[in-house]
Amino acid sequence: MKADRLTTPRLILRRAAPGDLDGLHAALGHPAAMRYWATPEHKTRDETEDWLAGMIAREATDEADDFVIEHHGRVIGKAGAWATPEIGFLLHPDHWGKGLAFEAMQAVIPYLFATWPVDALTADVDPRNAACLRLLARLGFRETGRAERTLLWGNEWCDSIYLALDRDGARGCPP
Repeated sequence: MKADRLTTPRLILRRAAPGDLDGLHAALGHPAAMRYWATPEHKTRDETEDWLAGMIAREATDEADDFVIEHHGRVIGKAGAWATPEIGFLLHPDHWGKGLAFEAMQAVIPYLFATWPVDALTADVDPRNAACLRLLARLGFRETGRAERTLLWGNEWCDSIYLALDRDGARGCPP
């Protein structure tokens, strides 16, 4: 059964709601936050509103298990499985370098393994996103492959590094 909320010492991870639009638009509309995301930054609130509606709708399916991240009562990003078993996370740049993404994923990973009958969680990362690769390595993810020209981002082709974390290999993630 899907949990409605996960808590960590500094964060609340909870299901998305329409009232999260401002916080999510601040992150999804920021060029640096979206540099290695599947799409360029959102130019309008309507674009983020559509994205948020999709996130909320996917939660009613057996595909997604995603959370918004709250820090000091403000939505600063998202973390979870946007399409189980593939995980993803995004934080507004004002919150980078503080260990918040690591803290969020330390809660999300054991929750996903406890909730879903998957042998491994996966991630698809642009090889230029060194911070993300370091974070996933700290969580125990290992490279499983590489591919070229996997995503057309704006007018630029991007490559992928594929990673996985086995259920038995999860470390740095308290049960």
